[in-house]
Amino acid sequence: MVVVFRASRNTKTAADYYAGGRAFTGPQNGIAIAGDYLSAASFLGIAGAIAVYGYDGFLYSIGFLVAWLVALLLVAELLRNTGKYTMGDVLSFRMKERPVRTAASLSTLAVTFFYLLAQMAGAGGLVALLLGISSKTGQALVIAVVGALMIVYVLVGGMKGTTWVQIIKAALLIAGAFVMTIWVLAMYGFNLSGLLGHAAEVGGPSVLDPGAQYGKTEISKLDFFSLGIALVLGTAGLPHVLMRFYTVPTAKEARRSVVWAIWLIGLFYLFTLVLGYGAGALVGSETIKEAPGGVNSAAPLLALELGGPLLLGFIAAVAFATILAVVAGLTITASASFAHDIYANVLKKGKVDDKNQEVKVARITAVVIGIVSILGGIAANGQNVAFLVALAFAVAASANLPTLLYSLFWKRFNTTGALWSIYGGLAVTIVLIVFSPAVSGNDDAMFPALDFAWFPLKNPGLISIPVSFLLGYLGTVLGKDAPNEAKYAEMEVRSLTGTGAEKAISH
Repeated sequence: MVVVFRASRNTKTAADYYAGGRAFTGPQNGIAIAGDYLSAASFLGIAGAIAVYGYDGFLYSIGFLVAWLVALLLVAELLRNTGKYTMGDVLSFRMKERPVRTAASLSTLAVTFFYLLAQMAGAGGLVALLLGISSKTGQALVIAVVGALMIVYVLVGGMKGTTWVQIIKAALLIAGAFVMTIWVLAMYGFNLSGLLGHAAEVGGPSVLDPGAQYGKTEISKLDFFSLGIALVLGTAGLPHVLMRFYTVPTAKEARRSVVWAIWLIGLFYLFTLVLGYGAGALVGSETIKEAPGGVNSAAPLLALELGGPLLLGFIAAVAFATILAVVAGLTITASASFAHDIYANVLKKGKVDDKNQEVKVARITAVVIGIVSILGGIAANGQNVAFLVALAFAVAASANLPTLLYSLFWKRFNTTGALWSIYGGLAVTIVLIVFSPAVSGNDDAMFPALDFAWFPLKNPGLISIPVSFLLGYLGTVLGKDAPNEAKYAEMEVRSLTGTGAEKAISH
């Protein structure tokens, strides 16, 4: 809170509130991206998935990491050069502004909502474990408190405060994971084979083989393929990650920040392998499953096993800071998208009299989003957070990425194509998620008592991503509106050279 209040002194304009004045260096932004990206899913969810399912759990780490290459090679620099604050800026550059901005904003809100569900569910499970709260009412209260704290962060600090919180939290998280990794390896004489062997003795030999979670049936193998596609293509369409590229002064710094992020995130995911198998070997998968936070309790329980209540307290505090920082980043992205795209450019047609008015609307939106995410988090409590985040990735990869790529690289792409791609991708993904086994029809579902699942895959990426690309193509070919070739030429020059891109602000 001290950091946020100190950072808030310089939050005067919309550029300060949304993009931190574009004053962060590449390395600073890279650490903040790592902080934004290494969410509760990375720390709690992946460690839990590896502890319980072994090899199949580690595939989340691989998918999340490989995704950065798509972001680095196709999106980071071009986006920084073309946009101002949000994804809607890029998509509306050469399209009819109002309908495209509205679509981009709605898709941003949808992705953010699914991502927030995961963070809130993680917060509920974590604090429940720390304080020994097993009742659902108690956990719901915890989620409400986390939500309230997050709203304060965003209202006061804006992007600058949020970025500094993410930098501090990334350093703490990587340091905490490093200490636990060295500790676990030291117990086995720094012999990884010894650790894996013990994990196989405790959890059964299946934890070292592919297929413990996704190899039992043909459907589950397809589900795994679908999950992999969603993870690898989702990052480059995540609005809160895309928005981080606007906080640096130049496109070169945007590239540097992604390289820093890749190194830090890759290092962290190597730690999750040791933490996951360490939890499986030292705590046991049955104990983890029966804990108040379920699968998400693996890392905190391993900390308790290693260093007693003191280490558990530290790791829980780091995980809590992780959740708060990521949730603040998500909330500011969603509120910026609504205030900048829908309020300032659609409702006010770009003629906002008072510049502070837009920031005021963003702050009100942040409160509304906070309340909705608290209610959603209470409903999703108990679900594996890595899995919930994978759903957000599926929405991002289906609704956002095809439209972004077509916009940046296809001269003929027009407004109809953009709208078909965003709305079609969004609708198909959400319908398939609602009628999937993830929501109803089995004991692990969000609503286990109900059964309206007819779509067999838990993650819809395999169907929804190609459908969205196809809709973007069909909309462009069948649409009546002609593409604006002059605007495309301007966008191409600007995206590749940075001519006319937004500059940093100095106070």
